[in-house]
Amino acid sequence: MPVKDLLEETIAKFNAKVEKDENLQKELECIKKRANLDLGTESYSFELSCGKIHSLQEGMVAEPDITITSDPKTVEDLINGKMKPMKAWALKKIKIKGSLEDVMRLRKFF
Repeated sequence: MPVKDLLEETIAKFNAKVEKDENLQKELECIKKRANLDLGTESYSFELSCGKIHSLQEGMVAEPDITITSDPKTVEDLINGKMKPMKAWALKKIKIKGSLEDVMRLRKFF
C-alpha cells in the first residue's frame, strides 16, 4: 500500500479515536500545529487543529512546527506496528525536529 494511503488510513483512525476519547479531545482542543513528513523520495504535510488531523497533502509547508524525517519502509513499519517509535528513533531510522511537548504528543498518532 502506498505511504499516502497508509497515512490517510492512520489519520482517519486517529480522528475517530479523538472523537471517542474526551480526555484526548481536551488535550488537543486548543492546539494548532503544522507538520512535515520528509521520506527522502516523497514528502507530505498535515495540520492538527480543533482536535483533528487534516489537510494531508503531498509536499512540505514552510515553517512547520514539527518535521519528521524517515523513509517509506520505516513509516510503513511504524504504522503497521512492526516497529515501535522509540526503537525507530534509537536506531536513527526516524528523526523528529520540534519542541519536546510536540514530539511527545506525536506518540499518540502511532
